[in-house]
Amino acid sequence: MLHPISRFAAILLLSSPLLAAAADAPAGAKLAGQFACTACHGSDKAIVGPAFHDVAKKYKGQSDANTKLVAKVKAGGSGNWGAMAMPPQAHVSDADLKTIVAWVLAGSPEK
Repeated sequence: MLHPISRFAAILLLSSPLLAAAADAPAGAKLAGQFACTACHGSDKAIVGPAFHDVAKKYKGQSDANTKLVAKVKAGGSGNWGAMAMPPQAHVSDADLKTIVAWVLAGSPEK
């Protein structure tokens, strides 16, 4: 039988690739997971809302895209991507929203 410390060490070794992958993820990706954005938006496929890649394509080249999208996410709404409404995300700080939106507009890179 393994000593509890040995079990803990084994768990750390087995989970280290997962921890390394999470540590390598961009801040926007981490925040999108933390605030459950990924429950409704996939990077490259629509779930309930549009795919992050589609959002990036739609707003590509618009100089005010970050500011515009932060306001849209904060307020919520519907009609831009279909009838399904996105609930307001007023609980997310402006700084975190700017980070998430910048990551989305960059094409939601994994690293």
